[in-house]
Amino acid sequence: MATFLYKAAEAGQSETSGEIKATTKAEAYRILKDRGLRPSEVRELGDHVAKKKEAASQSLAKLRLSQPDLLFFTEELADLLEAGLQLEGALRVMASRSEQSPVKAVATDLRQRVRDGVSFSAALRDCGNTFDPLYCNLAAAGEAAGALPQILRRECAHLTLIGNLRQRVASSLLYPSIVFSAAIVLMFIFLTFLVPQLSVLLGKTGQTLPLVTQILVAVSTFCGRWWWALIAGAGVIVMLTRIALNTPSGQAWWHRAMLNMPVVGPVLRARFHAEMLQTLSTLVSNGVTLLNGLNLLLGSTANVYLRGLIHQAAGMVGEGSSLSVALRRVGFFPAVLCDILAVGEQTGDIAGALERAARRFDRDLTTRIERLTTLIQPAIILIVALFVGLVAYSMIAGILTSVNALRVR
Repeated sequence: MATFLYKAAEAGQSETSGEIKATTKAEAYRILKDRGLRPSEVRELGDHVAKKKEAASQSLAKLRLSQPDLLFFTEELADLLEAGLQLEGALRVMASRSEQSPVKAVATDLRQRVRDGVSFSAALRDCGNTFDPLYCNLAAAGEAAGALPQILRRECAHLTLIGNLRQRVASSLLYPSIVFSAAIVLMFIFLTFLVPQLSVLLGKTGQTLPLVTQILVAVSTFCGRWWWALIAGAGVIVMLTRIALNTPSGQAWWHRAMLNMPVVGPVLRARFHAEMLQTLSTLVSNGVTLLNGLNLLLGSTANVYLRGLIHQAAGMVGEGSSLSVALRRVGFFPAVLCDILAVGEQTGDIAGALERAARRFDRDLTTRIERLTTLIQPAIILIVALFVGLVAYSMIAGILTSVNALRVR
């Protein structure tokens, strides 16, 4: 016999609600009518719980942890697991905190899913948009290796690195952004107000203006007349670019092009090498075979081009090749990395070799990030200075030409 929740109205009274036991929903309706009630809604208690869970899941799907909250969640979970708690117990501690926060809501949902028998990585995938594929696949790798706390620690380091990078880049771009915005406002005033008046004034002198001034006047006239077409054209180009990059071939081309960019490319390559080596080192040192580690790494790599390279290397390792030889044949990986791994393979300490290589590329990544953030600020200021200087020179050259012509007269 099942339990049903009902809402019903009694003659001369307001609507009431409660529970009733019956074999079927039809029998529940009949019992309520026999009691003189007019039922407006009857549903099984299991359906009610399922609807509540579905509503909670839908509300949680809209929830997204901020970068600081995600880092806090990962650090606290790693601390609790390293203290000896099981996963369900650690999530219970996080969910039992008194204050309301997004972290508490996420921990509560994850705990419920884990108690229902769902793996931690699968629960993360179902938990809204907070956890990206890299995070979920690394959690799956940690579960497979029995090294979830170590994986979470590595994820904390990664989130901290990304957060520091964004903070440094934002700080470096603050002053140039103000200068750039002021330059755009100044250019707008020049092109819409000053240049048209200047062109009328200089046209009355009857003198041939310098080429650079003529170009400036022509650009001002074109922008003033066709500004709507420029905005529409820019919007169409952005839309077509996004559509092209969403195709498999376009995505593969873009992911490869990012790695070959003059300044950003080396940073992205160093980041990939550091993350790949740290993850492989953690997996291998916790008993996962090298081939399985490469396959798990394959699922946690978002870059399509790099995923293809890892797939090639995993195929060679699966055929009996060593990791260093496979990476040499792929051709993308630095020779120093292959040499370190070759030494580790000869000594039988592949996990130690991966860890040493990871530290080396971590230092390389830090150096490249510092170099990038140092170059951004002067580069933007230089570009703005050149742009404003060119416009100012064009206006001054036209004025001086007209003044000299008047002196001759």
